[in-house]
Amino acid sequence: MFSNYLIGLREGLEASLVVCILIAYLVKTGNKDKLAPLWLGVGLAAALSLAFGAGLEFGTQELTFKAQEAIGGSLSIISVGLVTWMVFWMKRTARHLKAELQGKLDAALAMGTGALVTTAFLAVGREGLETSLFVWRSVHAAGNGTGPLIGVLLGIGSAILLGWLFYRGALKINLSKFFTWTGGMLVVVAAGVLAYGVHDLQEADFLPGLADKAFDISAAVPPDSWYGTLLKGTFNFQPDPTVVQLVVWLAYLIPVLALFLAPSVISRTKAEPKPEPEPTRS
Repeated sequence: MFSNYLIGLREGLEASLVVCILIAYLVKTGNKDKLAPLWLGVGLAAALSLAFGAGLEFGTQELTFKAQEAIGGSLSIISVGLVTWMVFWMKRTARHLKAELQGKLDAALAMGTGALVTTAFLAVGREGLETSLFVWRSVHAAGNGTGPLIGVLLGIGSAILLGWLFYRGALKINLSKFFTWTGGMLVVVAAGVLAYGVHDLQEADFLPGLADKAFDISAAVPPDSWYGTLLKGTFNFQPDPTVVQLVVWLAYLIPVLALFLAPSVISRTKAEPKPEPEPTRS
């Protein structure tokens, strides 16, 4: 549940902040009459995201087992790629997000109502589609049951509340630190989803090595135990991964997490004042 709560919170807060920035800018610039087209764009984006998620869930139920595994594994890889791009992009642009959105909104206001609807639709729709795809794969990776779905809904609900508090001025958020910490945790979750997708492709006979287990600690961590369920739901932990799964998990997690955290160290180093050179003696 925690990993899916994190996804709902992180992705939902991005969308909430985008909407809050757009609304606040329209209100402050005396364009309250343009709020209706803005909400229309947001509503269309939300409807598209829900339809996309429903299509993923119900569109694959009539397929054969191997076809389902092949599609699921491929979408896992795509979703991990999108989330990886998203966390790096947001970490880089979090400080300038407000100015970027306001610039796009100025251009849309000059072009008319249709452009305003399109701007809101694109700004929120991108987040919504990414969320639908990654949540769908993460929920399936965490196993059946209502827990993962409840976690996502609680995360989205928390994001909406935080976005409203942010808009009202009752909450100050250091976006750079927030997206750095949650981005790092999402990289760990994405590594588990990627390993799960590799297992799907192995079951679909797209990748070899399904019978080659890297280790098996099912006796120590039974999948049906409370702690086994907790580990699987939080980190997509599998007590008996294949060699290919383990290699892919390590090959993704170590370099991506290192690259993601490295800029923070670099920026802190650059921010430190340089010592003044000692005066040369004549």
